[in-house]
Amino acid sequence: MIRVLLADDEDLIRAALAALLALEPDVEVVAEAADGPSAVTTALAHRPDVAVVDLEMPGLTGIQVAAELSRTLPGCAVVLLTGHGRPAHLRQALTVGARGFLAKGAPGGALADVIRRVHAGGRYVDPVLAADALTLPDCPLTPRELETLRLAELGAPVAVVARRAHLSAGTVRNYLAAAVQKLGAADRAEAIRTARENGWL
Repeated sequence: MIRVLLADDEDLIRAALAALLALEPDVEVVAEAADGPSAVTTALAHRPDVAVVDLEMPGLTGIQVAAELSRTLPGCAVVLLTGHGRPAHLRQALTVGARGFLAKGAPGGALADVIRRVHAGGRYVDPVLAADALTLPDCPLTPRELETLRLAELGAPVAVVARRAHLSAGTVRNYLAAAVQKLGAADRAEAIRTARENGWL
């Protein structure tokens, strides 16, 4: 039996996935979790063969869960599920050690097939996302510009961003201005939206 952990913050989705996998003769759902931190602690407690994790969850994202499990439970293959994945998310997921990346809209039997594949040591990537990932340009922003944009995302004033980033206010303004210019945005809010839509934030 392939022992599986399901982690999704939507109870209905989690229950539907569990019911779907219960029909498979070689797959057993041994644990469930409703947020990122509990996905990690539950995985460490139950030591599943495969963790099926939603990309967007409270506490820790699916990518952060995959990174943590790759470090603390390397024998557990992680499959990320997403309703609206971006190619940048795919790249991040593979970089941190996720073995599968599947759209929530995939056919019913696809999840069990992906679980079997990653359990056997293989990988699976949604073909549409894979094609997009190959054609999408890399992020034009430097790591510092991204960090500054991320800190400014919730509307924090320049002084607050400067304090959090341990930079001067003038340097923060320069990074934000560079990000707005490189993304062809009209203002900071549009730059943040563009970076978020491309999966860079």
